Amino acid sequence: MKKTALITGASSGIGMELARIHARKNGDLVLVARRLDELETLKSELVEKYKVKVWVFQQDLTRVDAAENVYAFTQKEGVQVDYLFNNAGFGGHGFFVDRPIEKDIEMINLNVSALVKLSHLFLQDMKKRKSGKILNTASTAGFFPGPLQATYFATKAFVVSFSEALAHELKPHNISVTALCPGPVKTEFEKTAGMTGGNLFEKAASAKSTAEKGYRAMEKGKVICISEPILNVLIRFVMPFFPKFLIPGMVQKMQTI
Repeated sequence: MKKTALITGASSGIGMELARIHARKNGDLVLVARRLDELETLKSELVEKYKVKVWVFQQDLTRVDAAENVYAFTQKEGVQVDYLFNNAGFGGHGFFVDRPIEKDIEMINLNVSALVKLSHLFLQDMKKRKSGKILNTASTAGFFPGPLQATYFATKAFVVSFSEALAHELKPHNISVTALCPGPVKTEFEKTAGMTGGNLFEKAASAKSTAEKGYRAMEKGKVICISEPILNVLIRFVMPFFPKFLIPGMVQKMQTI
């Protein structure tokens, strides 16, 4: 049976690649992002190539009422959302005390609050149907403290923990929750976070390969998907043996531009 996926942050990067994967699998789509032109271009590509239905909804997800607006749009259009991809997010580089607090609050609104609200809204319907899947784009940043990106790392730690808890709660309802945890990925994140010119993204994974791994993990019902094997080994089997007091300094050094 054809499934409809709603994807936030669908205008570029991992979100755009997730949309292409889902359309390739003959799934319909609701694409959400701030940039309407990019959404319309992607819609045209997917409709022409895969003959699927695509709805686009322009929305700034940092707004307090954003999640309710997205949900209301799907209700108005009569769209049943089977898969929810909470993909939208951004970071910001610099010492927390020196950054404009407004930017970090926006980051929390998008990376955490919008994700939580969208999950709660669409889970009401999924629970009634006893069917559904959620893929949350987290990060390997969610496993460490992150000097020079303190708020971003903290938001992704929230997403990892939240996803693990929801996955357990929703098992009886036949709903899976997966946290996709990539390392550096070649997307607009590098520029948006103000990290252009650093070494961290020199060997970054592609958005396409990352999306493919995340989508497969979601299909299998995996809870945590660390998309790069070397990072999986590092996080699961090496870092637990490191003295905790050394980790912040290591992370800061990696992120110094």
